[in-house]
Amino acid sequence: MAASAASRELFTDGVRAVLHTWPVLQIAVDNGFGGVYGQQKADWMVDVVQQYFHDNADLQQYEVEDFITQLMDQEFDTVVDDGSLPQVSVSLLQVFSQWQQGALQQLKHTINTLTQKTSQRAKVTAPPTQSDNDSDDETQAMDCELSSPSVSRTEPPPPHQDEDDGWTVVQKKK
Repeated sequence: MAASAASRELFTDGVRAVLHTWPVLQIAVDNGFGGVYGQQKADWMVDVVQQYFHDNADLQQYEVEDFITQLMDQEFDTVVDDGSLPQVSVSLLQVFSQWQQGALQQLKHTINTLTQKTSQRAKVTAPPTQSDNDSDDETQAMDCELSSPSVSRTEPPPPHQDEDDGWTVVQKKK
């Protein structure tokens, strides 16, 4: 197993490439799902995931999925249900396998391929809002309603408070 500090750093770069090109994490960070420290949480997540791989032998895809699901829920209040978790987990397992087998050139190629996708960042845009003309029409409609003849209203009598039990009795005018 490759254990040098440089190769371990290469594995961390692989985890970073997989996670930072994942649209779900991009959207969570860009839209503040993780709070004001969303980017720091994403960076921290890279370290936690790579440590998870080092601490656990023979990880299965479902275990990696469960771990990432838990991280996304706890740190970004995000439930991942777009079907991307299996692919992210497989990519992480592939990066780890390449690192573990000492296939560092192949790992560098994988990282380069993933980081080229970074420029294709996922974007989320808000749906178009009503135009100003629509809101003016609503305002005019409200103005019309306010200017229409209204029923005269009298002030209701002050509520009667029963002093014995502290309850306030409100009665409808007859």
